Amino acid sequence: MSNLADLLNVPDASLEAKDDFTAINELYLEKGWGDGLPLIPPTEARVAAMLEYCDRPWNEPVAKVAPRYGEATPLRLAANAVMAGCKPEYFPLIVLAVEAMCDEAFNLYGIQATTHMCAPLVIVNGPGAKELGMNSGHNAFGPGTHSNATIGRAIRLILLNIGGAIPALGDMSTFGSPAKYSFCVAENEERNPWEPLHVERGFPRDATCVTVVGGECPHNVNDHESISGIGILKTIAGTLISTGMNDVYYPEAQPLIVMGPEHAATIANDGISKKDVKKFIAEHAKLPLGTFSQENIDRRFRVAFASAYKNAGMDAPVPMVQSADQLLVAVIGGAGKHSAIIPTFGATKAITRALKRKDGQYARTMEDMRQR
Repeated sequence: MSNLADLLNVPDASLEAKDDFTAINELYLEKGWGDGLPLIPPTEARVAAMLEYCDRPWNEPVAKVAPRYGEATPLRLAANAVMAGCKPEYFPLIVLAVEAMCDEAFNLYGIQATTHMCAPLVIVNGPGAKELGMNSGHNAFGPGTHSNATIGRAIRLILLNIGGAIPALGDMSTFGSPAKYSFCVAENEERNPWEPLHVERGFPRDATCVTVVGGECPHNVNDHESISGIGILKTIAGTLISTGMNDVYYPEAQPLIVMGPEHAATIANDGISKKDVKKFIAEHAKLPLGTFSQENIDRRFRVAFASAYKNAGMDAPVPMVQSADQLLVAVIGGAGKHSAIIPTFGATKAITRALKRKDGQYARTMEDMRQR
């Protein structure tokens, strides 16, 4: 394990400033560090406490973060986690999420630099979510829970400060998004009538996992009247279909269906499995080709999807996903007859990673990652 004092005793590795919260934050603003909100000064003691939960060399990159491809060493990640207000025990999930986002299939460069409004969403599954008190119920995507808020904020600071996703420089989003402040939730496994997201994606139920999705903010699905599972699924499929979502233009897109627990219970009580949910939505989330503008038909569908639409008529069906297996389904939220759609960047794959100890075994608690 590296010695923190030695790592900081090299040119530009650290910065001395007055021990004054306001002065330090003015310095951050002057240098363009951060998200515009006040930051916790990453003192040597605070960074050292964060690094207690890291079992790898502190100066060796975990990944390179696009679009700048800055080296995300544990030391740099820890400094950003401190600035975000994280507790040290959150740090293993932050490192894991960075590793997942920098998987080539996730296409972080595209997500960071696009004019689209997407941002990396972090979904946490397994015992670690409960251990850290993460919110998977009421207001899960909103404020009020320290772990959700600060882990998500740490990810954004890393994307800014290490990845270089500076607005109008590395991040060219036309509008931006509230999700670019913090976008982190846990799945509501206690009220999930099906297998949790990480189990569906091949991991043990008792493994702590993160899944990253390059998505937009949630789009609400309101259905207070349907009392059947099929009725609710029709409403969800109808909300998913849109001529303006990126997903419809990318054949391998993976939009996320966020099931509210009440909707999920009604659907499951009708004997409908998660596989059935995906199949129904994929079959019904379609629009006639003529719904799209003529320019999009001529310049996109008849070119990018020439085998299907080169000579197709205006009533030819255009699916939101090419295969039911592309749909992601997670149960999140509290009481209320709502679900949500999270459209994605389109040119991205969801990535799931499990928290493991140095010996390769699954970590059962955050304390398993702590260096003593």
